[in-house]
Amino acid sequence: MFDTMTMTKIVGAGCGSLLVFMLGGWAADALYSTGGGHGGGEQSYVIDTGAEEAGAEVAEGPSFDELYAAADAASGEKVFAKCKACHKVDGSDGTGPHLNGVVDRQKAVVAGFGYSDALMAMSADAWTPANLDGFLTNPKRYMPGTKMSFAGLPKPTDRADLIAWLATQN
Repeated sequence: MFDTMTMTKIVGAGCGSLLVFMLGGWAADALYSTGGGHGGGEQSYVIDTGAEEAGAEVAEGPSFDELYAAADAASGEKVFAKCKACHKVDGSDGTGPHLNGVVDRQKAVVAGFGYSDALMAMSADAWTPANLDGFLTNPKRYMPGTKMSFAGLPKPTDRADLIAWLATQN
């Protein structure tokens, strides 16, 4: 049925197809790359879309204090499912420190946990609900140099609900 010549042809066709695919990718990169060349990688023109102006006109929603006052701790427990991979509320540390009593607790005080230098520099501050909201929005922007690789919670109501639930965990 299959002899060695047939297998050789099949393997050769596969290798040839991969070679053509790789050369096509190389040619596309050479034709359509934005870096290098005469421009030195700098953008040669800017298209004004009005995005900055539109962002200023968008009405802001309720403040964090209003959201936190109306927060639902039961919903916050469901949001905590995103945090369970690294944090625990049973008093033991995981990849991240335990979160028992984290609301209004000083930063970087869990004994035995290896905090980042960025967090240690903020150890004089407390994890107030507003500070937790800022951190949970975008940890890397709030605290450049943090070890936490989580991207953040984009929904303000999710953050408020989570912080309300964490306030119940002592």
